[in-house]
Amino acid sequence: MAASKVKQDMPPPGGYGPVDYKRNLPRRGYSGYTMFAIGIGVTIFGYWRLGRWNRERRRLYIEDLETRVALLPLFQAESDRRILRVLRENLEQEAIIMKDVPGWKVGESVFHTDRWVTPTLNELYNLRPKKDYNKEAYDFKWYV
Repeated sequence: MAASKVKQDMPPPGGYGPVDYKRNLPRRGYSGYTMFAIGIGVTIFGYWRLGRWNRERRRLYIEDLETRVALLPLFQAESDRRILRVLRENLEQEAIIMKDVPGWKVGESVFHTDRWVTPTLNELYNLRPKKDYNKEAYDFKWYV
């Protein structure tokens, strides 16, 4: 076999063009200063909105407190009526239970005072079923 002639690659006439070796990254997004300014602006706006909401919430809280203060006499009157009704029923029950005991005075106070002493739950509900006492002592109350 005859030896073939090898053709060597050579540069084009006039040489190769310049090689672009510099960093050429496209610009992406805002600059650092712009992003910092936007962050500060959003923070200031957020604090402003938070302050506005806190003022509104405080106004609503004060309104709720004023409503409770206005309704407190009504709730107290209802509670007093309930206590007096239970006391009356207790006195009627006491009169029935103690009718055969000589010298027993129905409704005589165990306290040595003329002032009103609010009865405890045990005093109010000792003649009633246990579920009534538990309901009064541990049940949920809407007005509290």
